Amino acid sequence: MLLHIPAVLSKAEVAQFRSLLAQSNWTDGRATVGPQGALVKHNRQLPVDSPLARELGALILQRLYQHPQFLSAALPLRTVPPLFNAYSGGEHYGLHVDGAVRILPGSTLSLRTDVSSTLFLSEPEEYDGGELQVIDTYGEHQVKLPAGDLILYPSTSLHQVLPVTRGERVCSFFWSQSQIRDDAKRALLYSFDQQIQSLRQQLGDSSEVLALTGHYHNLLRMWAEL
Repeated sequence: MLLHIPAVLSKAEVAQFRSLLAQSNWTDGRATVGPQGALVKHNRQLPVDSPLARELGALILQRLYQHPQFLSAALPLRTVPPLFNAYSGGEHYGLHVDGAVRILPGSTLSLRTDVSSTLFLSEPEEYDGGELQVIDTYGEHQVKLPAGDLILYPSTSLHQVLPVTRGERVCSFFWSQSQIRDDAKRALLYSFDQQIQSLRQQLGDSSEVLALTGHYHNLLRMWAEL
């Protein structure tokens, strides 16, 4: 499931993020990938242990864990603290698949990457190129969203960031382990939940809506891995 989630951050919050990030020391993005990824990754990142990355990442997660659409779509069990990257002057990240397991910084805990997220911090008109291209069974999807908006997609997807030929593309990115490992089941539960919410607005908590809500939670109970 490829899903656009708007307005995770307000425009004022984006402006604050960009002001702080502009004063930061960026490092070579290849520091956080293996040998295969290093061959195709050409960008800059904030260091994983950067206090600013931790501060801004905590605010992003606070917003997301209050966002009904993200919670419904990702059904997150745990999430890697958000990272931050920047592309300019032809920088890009070639075709790759995200690693299946990440270690949570500062711990011995590992996380299975089920859902990948990219939060855009640059407006589309600020740069040329830089589209996130996600390839799935339905073809190629090019994503370039307004600042503050997020794209969510399965971590199993082959994807790349196309070269930025003008301006600068700044984003945050991170991974979540979902309560539901299988993307098709997550997509079904998301659609089910959205229909229930729509019916609830029309009918209130009718007996039919309550019954459908019960079916949703029973499916979640049956499939959840906790």
